[in-house]
Amino acid sequence: MKRTNPLAAGTHIAGPRNAGLMGIAAALLAASGALAQPLPPVPVPPENPITEPKRILGKILFFDEQLSHDNTVSCATCHVMNRAGSDPRRARNPGPDGVLNTPDDKIASPGVIASSSVRDIVRDAIFGTAPQITGRTANSPINAAFAPNLFWDGRAGGEFRDPDTNQVLIVAGGALENQAIQPPLSDVEMGHDQIAWSTLTTKLTGARPLALSTNLPTDVATRLASRPGYSELFQAAFGDSNISAARIAFALATYQRTLIANQTPFDLGTLTPQQQQGLQRLQANNCTVCHGGPLFTGNGFRNIGLRPIGEDNGRQGVTNLAVDAGRFKVPSLRNAGLKNTFMHNGQFTTLQQVFGFYDRAPGTQQFPQNQDPVMANVRIPPPDGAVVADLITNGLRDPRVANQTFPFDKPTLFTERAADRPTIVGGGRAGTGGVVPQIIAVDPPMLGNGQFRVAVDQGLAGATARLLISSSGPVNGIITPNEISSNKVITGLAGQTGVATLHMPLVGVPYVNGQIVFMQWQIDDAGAAGGQSYSTVASVRFFCGSMGCPSSCRADFNTDNTLNTNDLFGFLNAWFAADPRCDVDLSDTIEVGDVFAFLNLWFAGC
Repeated sequence: MKRTNPLAAGTHIAGPRNAGLMGIAAALLAASGALAQPLPPVPVPPENPITEPKRILGKILFFDEQLSHDNTVSCATCHVMNRAGSDPRRARNPGPDGVLNTPDDKIASPGVIASSSVRDIVRDAIFGTAPQITGRTANSPINAAFAPNLFWDGRAGGEFRDPDTNQVLIVAGGALENQAIQPPLSDVEMGHDQIAWSTLTTKLTGARPLALSTNLPTDVATRLASRPGYSELFQAAFGDSNISAARIAFALATYQRTLIANQTPFDLGTLTPQQQQGLQRLQANNCTVCHGGPLFTGNGFRNIGLRPIGEDNGRQGVTNLAVDAGRFKVPSLRNAGLKNTFMHNGQFTTLQQVFGFYDRAPGTQQFPQNQDPVMANVRIPPPDGAVVADLITNGLRDPRVANQTFPFDKPTLFTERAADRPTIVGGGRAGTGGVVPQIIAVDPPMLGNGQFRVAVDQGLAGATARLLISSSGPVNGIITPNEISSNKVITGLAGQTGVATLHMPLVGVPYVNGQIVFMQWQIDDAGAAGGQSYSTVASVRFFCGSMGCPSSCRADFNTDNTLNTNDLFGFLNAWFAADPRCDVDLSDTIEVGDVFAFLNLWFAGC
């Protein structure tokens, strides 16, 4: 039976035996120096064949922090290539008991600060106005193409449906596509409350690809040399410029199907005698029951008794089957020596700690409820630990992963560049109750960033506040402003502290590349000295994106330095999506007045 892929107009694929499909996949893998064995051929669903335009688009999307609502998180933020695709940041989630530093804590990935449906920063019940922390560690995208189900609980299965229409687009083998669509809508990982795909696709329409990144990989830099927008990239990949959730998933999945790490000493037949011994001990200690085959995982689900099931029931949360209680996906041992976080809850930091758990070393504990029977015969005693560790650390390490070379190369992200991030420099004056309000400035101060925000926490609830901006630093904790924003009301319970957010689109603003300003909130508070409290101070350095400084003309909505109807339609699409960039009249509200204000600017020209 022939199936037509509605994502690629005019494309017709007749089943998985299509020789052209396999030839393209083989050519891409050969281009990275990959070997066909001992790993099997990469499975590719016929509805989403690998093509170079789609791969490069997926790579760009994977590293673009603009895929998150606040421009601070990309896929690559939590999936770091030279850490085997895991997250080296060890952030602590207090777990079910809500108390930090107790046994049920999860060591996982920082996401975004909690934000409302209109992108105002709000206090989360657990994390307050700090970045939220995920409930499980980050799985690796490397070699993930071989897994029929993804995530620790396997909730990303093989049938892929269009997130917008619910139409089946991939009958089987679409786990990567299913995985790709979940983090952008998570209000912990990348999104805000009630975020919709239409908001993200509209945002990408007006975004400069990888504008926040520097040191672009060669293939990406070559593709972006002519400064195409996302519409042009989607046109090349899918035949027309429509940007949709399903196409984003298709592109991301295509890129990840080329992340095949198969140039380890094990693959090349160059294991040392000690590493060979480690492989033998891995087998003798029954580890290969779960971590078997050339993938060093069977991609199944096991309950090893790591923690009580009540803390996280794992696979059972997807299947509702009692037999799956406490089961989690078995990760691969390939490149595992590059990680500093092991298990779904990040409980261990070294391979030696992992071995100690399996060997029931003093101070370790296993929980027997629904524990897999195989665990009765799994041990890695200390004499075996050294050779097994050598195998995992060296014999199963692909040097391209460790060194971040193609296809595992990467750009430098905004969050990796300290000089471009806002910093808190102290200052402030306490208000009611002796509390010093805290400024929140984490969004990229990139000129052209229409989503830039500055917020305040711990201000007196119900009080009126305004943001002060100065070219000079604080004196005695307070800045002298050159600019003062419109008033904001701090939300919260009366008599307590609360939060306020100022949306400050950096579009058509007078700031220049490299300019440093200081920002501070001033709050009307009768309980403060002089009747006003002041927040801490943020130092903000404005910068231009990787494609250069945007036009200073506010009517040039897509910032391509050309004023035409694309800017008009781009603005209207963004206005209907309540994009903060559309606050042209600076009223801090997206309303009809902004449309007329933009039309006046557009007709006036630049």
